[in-house]
Amino acid sequence: MEIRLRRVGNSLGVILPKEILDRYALREGDDLELVAEDGKLTLHTTDVNFQRQIAAARIVMEKYRVALKKLAE
Repeated sequence: MEIRLRRVGNSLGVILPKEILDRYALREGDDLELVAEDGKLTLHTTDVNFQRQIAAARIVMEKYRVALKKLAE
């Protein structure tokens, strides 16, 4: 499927076809992750709850860094 880059303000964007939006149950405001590897761009849906859990885990790991390091020894 070919899509074209379009000007959106000072940036460029893509318009996702309705069939793709419906197939993946995407709605306005959903978060997508853009991955660039091996010369390819890939969009992935993100799990908002998982992202919140990862953010919370990072805060805890930073706060208790010394204790966690001791436990790992």
